[in-house]
Amino acid sequence: MQEKTEQRYARHIGLPQIGKSGQNTLLNSHALIVGMGGLGSPVALYLTAAGIGELTLCDYDRVDLSNLQRQVLHTTADIGELKTESATASLKAINPDVKINTIDYFADEAELTEIAKSASIILDCTDNFETRFGLNRISRETRTPLISGAAIRWEGQVTAFDPNQADSPCYHCLYPGENLRDASCAMEGVVAPLVGVIGTMQAQAAMNLLLGQPSLVGKVLLYDANLMDWHTITLKRNPDCPECA
Repeated sequence: MQEKTEQRYARHIGLPQIGKSGQNTLLNSHALIVGMGGLGSPVALYLTAAGIGELTLCDYDRVDLSNLQRQVLHTTADIGELKTESATASLKAINPDVKINTIDYFADEAELTEIAKSASIILDCTDNFETRFGLNRISRETRTPLISGAAIRWEGQVTAFDPNQADSPCYHCLYPGENLRDASCAMEGVVAPLVGVIGTMQAQAAMNLLLGQPSLVGKVLLYDANLMDWHTITLKRNPDCPECA
């Protein structure tokens, strides 16, 4: 490890749970982040700063004024730009050593599956069930761990699924039905720091899995920002799950 690299990640290297070997694990990891909005912003910021060696950013939206209340990767000057371009510029300013790939168009499930085959972890930072169920299928097929986050109004949740663990549930175990109503920030509203809290927890959950530390597999963290209250629920694998049974 070069001296400049050791200096950048000195606060990680000083932790016995990470050290030089753990930091090298992060530097050799590849994260696929789907969604560069309220959740994707803190996920990408912290994984970039932490030294994940390669990121693939997937989002075909452009920056809108209404995004700036919570999507901290983007600025007023970025309005009208592709979110992947705005995000790349912000992330490179933090850590120019990280390799960043972008997908700025609608990528179907087959294409994302091919990308996931080379990824170490998938982070679901989207806002609709169709995409979430698709990423769950991709995770199962490629055996790539999946970190799922969601935030709306004052409530958020984060969990992890690892198809390499025999007893790991999947997203279908959490939401058995596919005919679920999507709730959007535009329709329901969302308090700005909530997405930062949940997105940051997704980044931490991803690092824990990559480093072999205690993870959120089999747990769902629920956060009520209005009451400032956390709850943890146990999520077991559903023996009748149509996806992972």
